[in-house]
Amino acid sequence: MAKFFGKIGYVKTEETKPGIWTKVVTEKTYSGEYTRLSRRWSNGQKINSDTNLAAEISIVADSDLLDNLQTIKYVRLRGKPWNVESIDDTQYPRLTLVLGGVYNGEVAGDE
Repeated sequence: MAKFFGKIGYVKTEETKPGIWTKVVTEKTYSGEYTRLSRRWSNGQKINSDTNLAAEISIVADSDLLDNLQTIKYVRLRGKPWNVESIDDTQYPRLTLVLGGVYNGEVAGDE
């Protein structure tokens, strides 16, 4: 199996000032293994095709990951953020993150 080493992005809504709620994006570095890695393209009715990543990454869950499970939004692969479509915990304490299309939301480092 190929090794994974990259960042997982969390997006939380936090009260930054009284009555002011903003999205806070953080990333944390993890290592694990790719259990599946392929790409697929879909043209549909579009001029430019969409690229979807059919990837699964298996990582060992730490307490930070478990505490923020519901806020995981993306994984950076080769510098690009990809949507986390689902998380499989049937092999706990290993979690499998299933990735899909390109993530277009806020990422860590955005101004």
